[in-house]
Amino acid sequence: MADITGTTATSIFEQINAANSSSSTSTSTTQSESDSQMFMELMIAQLQNQDPTSPADTADFMQQISNMTMVESITELTSTMTELSSEMMTSQAALQASSMVGQQAFVATDKASLSAGGSIEGAFTLDTSASNVQVSIYDSAGSLVDSWSEGALATGDHSFEWQGGENAAGNYSVVIQKSSSDGTTENIDSYIGHTVNSVTLGQNGIGMKVNTDAGAYSTSDILQIG
Repeated sequence: MADITGTTATSIFEQINAANSSSSTSTSTTQSESDSQMFMELMIAQLQNQDPTSPADTADFMQQISNMTMVESITELTSTMTELSSEMMTSQAALQASSMVGQQAFVATDKASLSAGGSIEGAFTLDTSASNVQVSIYDSAGSLVDSWSEGALATGDHSFEWQGGENAAGNYSVVIQKSSSDGTTENIDSYIGHTVNSVTLGQNGIGMKVNTDAGAYSTSDILQIG
């Protein structure tokens, strides 16, 4: 895993690419040597066991060597392209990660943090329209400190902001409830804005996670950034 803080993106690229290159080259070289050794063993066995009265045609052996050389060339080319693709994916992921640091990411959580004089921003998604959406804020002790109605809302993404008022800075939680026209009420997932402190890269950029004060979240848990 590599951790991107936004200030050493170039060196991170070089370190990751160097590691991937070393690993890929080692694997490729080992496989190529193994294939060549197997080919030579088969050829020697063929020579040792051929009929002395009817030896193999020299042209046939030359053709076999030519075919083996061609196969090795194709294998090396494939390995090189795979290595290059892997390095490009990692570098692209690292570049994307470095640009995310310092940005506000709306992640799937009900945890929120209120700074002095600040506010809490959040978002939610409605799969179907709602006759009313209620947003409630609770303090760290679980006591309700504020609640309001967003009214009737259509399908799609929606956002809200809580100014905090006279409430003290600290940790809060958000509960969002959707009311349907048939009178049923259900809780829906909330996405709360948190600053991205750093980004952890997975193998070749796959499995990347953003690290915030509320915890680490995969990119699939992010509704939007900024």
